[in-house]
Amino acid sequence: MIRVLLVDDEELVRTGLRMILDAEPDITVVGEAADGQIALAHVERLRPDVVLMDIRMPRMDGLEATRRISARGTAVKVVVLTTFDLDEHVYAALSAGASGFLLKDAPASQLVHAIHVASVGDALLAPSITRRLITQFATGHPAPRPELPSDLTARETAVLTLMADGLSNAEIAAHLFLGEATVKTHVARVLAKLGVRDRVQAVVLAYRSGLVS
Repeated sequence: MIRVLLVDDEELVRTGLRMILDAEPDITVVGEAADGQIALAHVERLRPDVVLMDIRMPRMDGLEATRRISARGTAVKVVVLTTFDLDEHVYAALSAGASGFLLKDAPASQLVHAIHVASVGDALLAPSITRRLITQFATGHPAPRPELPSDLTARETAVLTLMADGLSNAEIAAHLFLGEATVKTHVARVLAKLGVRDRVQAVVLAYRSGLVS
């Protein structure tokens, strides 16, 4: 059973999210919080697997709450709830340790998919959000284009490219006709060679290097 904590200052939003997730047989909503401060206390007490985190909230916003959750070194995954008018916060959320992003107007099936993906350590990155993120990053943080490690194999490069397209490990496995365990091994090697913490940072680096555009 995947344990989920809902964090949003709007009760109507939390109610809608709970109704969707409570209908899933393998997901349970263990709590709700109206701001980041309450969320931190609930994470400590309720031990959720995934936190759906809004950004703009009173007292403590979602960015700071995500940063503090990540700093604890727990296995809790944070999926940030965002809208296109909050693009300026996306890179900050990545740096804070968010595992993925979900648009608030996403269909219910994508919400459920995001929970499942995050719970197994993958990241849900809609290509539209990722591209806007890279544009924002390039505009606000001018820097030389990084080069990918020369020891990346052709297979690892293919896996990184598909990760940047927003595919999960299972989808990459199907696309490349590989076992999912093999894909997980490739992903781990890609992260190690890139020197990044997670697949979200790997995707950002793939865009910044020009591997995908």
